Parts: sequence; structure tokens; C-alpha cells
Amino acid sequence: MGRPLVELTLTDDERSELRGWARRPTTAQAHALRASIVLACSDGRSNGEIANELGVTRQTVGKWRQRFLENRLDGLADAPRPGTPRTITDEDIERVIAKALEQRPKDATHWSTRSMAEATGLSQSSISRIWRAFSLQPHRSETFKLSNDPLFVGKVRDIVGLYMNPPDKALVLCVDEKSQMQALERTQPLLPMRPGVPERRTHDYVRHGTTTLFAALDAKTGKVIGKCYRRHRATEFLKFMRLIDESIPANLDVHLILDNYATHKTPQVRRWLARHPRFHVHYTPTYASWINLVESWFAVLTNRRLRRSSFTSTRQLEAAVAAYLDSSNDAPTPFQWTKSADDILDSVKRFCVQTSDSDH
Repeated sequence: MGRPLVELTLTDDERSELRGWARRPTTAQAHALRASIVLACSDGRSNGEIANELGVTRQTVGKWRQRFLENRLDGLADAPRPGTPRTITDEDIERVIAKALEQRPKDATHWSTRSMAEATGLSQSSISRIWRAFSLQPHRSETFKLSNDPLFVGKVRDIVGLYMNPPDKALVLCVDEKSQMQALERTQPLLPMRPGVPERRTHDYVRHGTTTLFAALDAKTGKVIGKCYRRHRATEFLKFMRLIDESIPANLDVHLILDNYATHKTPQVRRWLARHPRFHVHYTPTYASWINLVESWFAVLTNRRLRRSSFTSTRQLEAAVAAYLDSSNDAPTPFQWTKSADDILDSVKRFCVQTSDSDH
């Protein structure tokens, strides 16, 4: 006859939860099976009947019936299993992190997993796991430069305001020069990409001269007015300003965002601007080229058209740039400025506090 079974009853919430576990495709198979066993037990069926239907042993059905009766839904989770005791203590982990953040090896500028393992007495794989867990990457390094402009706050608010709330009946143009673009010809032909093999090119090249791209990016539409000149002087900059003046309807004001390069501030340029009152100049803070959107367009031009090309002459380079300008203006994509001036200033403030509190 066997021992009588303890009645297993479910609340509505428990039944709904168990049905979800049993039917949901993303539930682990073992967990779904346990939910099915408990649901079958709640119907008053015997362990043998349930075992035959689900293809498990009677002992398995009895185990999960009892676990549910004792701990309800929590009883269907895996119980803690004994394992090998930890060989790396919390003190070891703290020691590795502190050494990585606060010290340097005697013979190098940064730690490697091997040098850290030697210094701490842990294995290289242990060091790797600790660094991954705490997102430490001593082999990586990035650059930064804080603006020393005394008018930094006002200039940031002025330029970001133009991006996020442009004036009516006016264009906001981000103007700059991509100078010293070199026409580089690889010494041997490029080898095209093949399955499993990337494109390859020689590391050496022949220089065929340089050119400078003057560009004005419409912050609203993403269209670019651009022209290449062989030299980079105030004379060429004035020629480009005249090109901008001719390209824009006379009834629109023009707000120019410029950096502090000397070419943009010569007496010739100042006189020209005085004779053209519809042009309003907004200078970026020093060491803050990131605030000029045309720099982002220059980066796209370099990545898409220049970096992996080979040019036999400066004329060929200028033709490639002109073709890219035409293609870009056929389907322009504006860069959306999303960070407010307050957010930028808060980020700079936090960074200054962090660096001032650092001992490095």
C-alpha cells in the first residue's frame, strides 16, 4: 500500500507562476520539469502515475513534492552545493586592485598580468579574472586636454545654444580646415580582401604633396560647403568666406563657429567681417575642438575615403575629396547635438574634482 501522500494544494498565484515556468520557452529544462511535477501533484495523482507520464523516477517526483511542501516555490531552486574552498581571499583581491590603481611596476609604465602575478604571488589567470571582474585595463591609455580659456563657460553656452536652439532666418555653419592632407601613394598595389584574409597594403608610401580642405557644415541639414586649397593662409580663408557668402541666400544671417587659429583673426579677415554684418562669429574655447561639429564630419571623411586610399597626385586627392563632398550632400545626415551646456559643465566639473583629488 505505501505511505499515504500529503495533500498538495496550490494558491492561484502559485499555480499561475508554475504554469508560466512550465510553458515558457526560456525556462531552464530542469526548472520546467519541477514545475510540471508540482502541478501534477496538485491534481491528487500518485508519484508512480506522474513518473510514468513525465519519464522520471518515483524518487524524483517524491523529492520535488516534498521540497515544495517544505519551501513552496523557493524549494524548486537548486540547493547550495559544496565545492572546493576559495583559494583567493577578499584581501588578495583588494591587494591586487589597490596595486593596479595606486602603484606602478619598477621597470614599466603599467602592469601586465604576468608582472602583477609575480608581484602578488597569484597566478596570471587569477589576475586576469580579477581585472575583468572590476573592469581594470592597465594596458589601455587615453588622452585628454582641459580648456584653459577664461571664457570657457560663456563660449560653451553660446555654441551649444546655437546647436540646440538655432536662431530664426539664419544658418549655423561650423567652419574649419582639414590641413596637411597628404597624397600618399603606396609603394605596391593593394591586395584585396578574400575570405579569411583582410585587405592588405604596404606600410611605406611615396608623398606627392599636401592640400587643405576648407569646410563649412550646416548644423541643421548636414550639408557641407567645401573647397581645397594648396595653401593655408588668411588669403585662402577669405576666398572660402566669399564662397560661403555666394552660396547662401542674401536674406539669411550666418553664424560661424570657428576655432582660435590665427588665420581666422587677421586684420584682413576682421575688415571683411566688418563689411559683411550678416556674418556673426562665435569662437570655440581653446583646446575644445570637440565642440565644433565639422570635426566629426572630418573624422567620417578620413575613415570612409582617405585612410585606406592611395593617391598618385595631389590633384587625385582633391578629386576624391570633391567626389565625397558631392556624395555627402546628395544625402546629408546632420549630427544631432544632445548634451546641454549644463551637462557639459557638470562633466568638466566632476573631472576637475577627480584630477585635483588624485596624487598623480
